[in-house]
Amino acid sequence: MTIVITGASRGIGAGLAKAYAARGETVIGTTRRGDTPLDVTDPASVARFAASLDGAPVALLVCNAGVYLDRGQQLDGGYPAAQWAQTFAANVTGVFLTIQALLPNLRAAQDAKIAIISSQMASSEKAPGGSYIYRASKAAALNLGRNLAADLRRDRIAVGIYHPGWVQTDMGGGAADITVKQSVTGLVARFDALSLASTGVFETWDGRAHPY
Repeated sequence: MTIVITGASRGIGAGLAKAYAARGETVIGTTRRGDTPLDVTDPASVARFAASLDGAPVALLVCNAGVYLDRGQQLDGGYPAAQWAQTFAANVTGVFLTIQALLPNLRAAQDAKIAIISSQMASSEKAPGGSYIYRASKAAALNLGRNLAADLRRDRIAVGIYHPGWVQTDMGGGAADITVKQSVTGLVARFDALSLASTGVFETWDGRAHPY
């Protein structure tokens, strides 16, 4: 099957691309620059990428591309408007535009799936404060995924939203809890298990239901 993974240049995205290629799947991993360019914040880039697929069926779309720009910002005087705009463009609008553009490809596949990489920081029940922009964007991505799950059920497209763990990547840092390999192994298992029966699920990388 053909799998599209956004943000596949490093970290979790690169790990997922490697894992699926090792299984013999056809993997299209996008990066902002390179052989398969896609800037999810640019509608023209999204349209060009979708056109390059030429209607080919996509069995799994993993929306992984995202940014975390407000790390360390202070409530007094921090969190500039530009960071809000840039973060939501990548983490929310970019997810929606990518899914919207690839709907014909997903519909062309049998029982296609969409996996949205969100975060435990999307949870309203677990709200320790700080990182307001990133938290808000991931909460919006969670809400987006839940609503898409309802609308795409008629097309037999299942949607899952996932917390990948606190992962040792450039974003997560070296002190994070788990390795990329651990996260990827868990996520692949979650994507394999995703179906219309579980569409709209918000789960952790290791299969636990995450509080909303």
